Amino acid sequence: MAKAYVFLANGFEEVEALTIVDVLIRGGVDVTTVSITDNENVTGAHGITVVADQVWDEADFSDADVLLLPGGMPGTSNLFEKRELCELVKQHAESGKLTGAICAAPLILGGLGLLRGGRNATCYPGFEQYLTDANYTQEVYTVDGNIITGNGPAAALPFSYAVLRAIQGEETANTVAEQMMFLKLMEK
Repeated sequence: MAKAYVFLANGFEEVEALTIVDVLIRGGVDVTTVSITDNENVTGAHGITVVADQVWDEADFSDADVLLLPGGMPGTSNLFEKRELCELVKQHAESGKLTGAICAAPLILGGLGLLRGGRNATCYPGFEQYLTDANYTQEVYTVDGNIITGNGPAAALPFSYAVLRAIQGEETANTVAEQMMFLKLMEK
């Protein structure tokens, strides 16, 4: 079973973090939420407190297939300040493993040099300046090899299905999207 880690920092965008967790679990992915602090209670940008599955010091990422960074402010800044997380993300992505970031969080990928060489990426408008040497697509979500980026809270579902598609395949992603009535919504 594929293993995904979703990182939570105070100020994270709740809909982005919880949507990806929900969609991946529905698609048969083993998901663990990780607080980057020493407290499992993490409060999002809109005051919603979530209890993470693990705190940073308890986690072992050796089984990680996917690393995911939700956006939100100051959540993204808090993630980017966690040096150990940045080292983990950089090593993971450079080894060709699936890495995703949504909203403001693609700035972390840009800041780590993971988008250099004109890789395609999207983000929340106004953060494109941090996508160092990337091709800013302005799309709802963008897939470029092992990097998936999304542009904001409204992209949470399409971004999540793109991640699920990359992990479990088209059929599983479409089945989950259909069960969640997403495909019916897109027909309008």
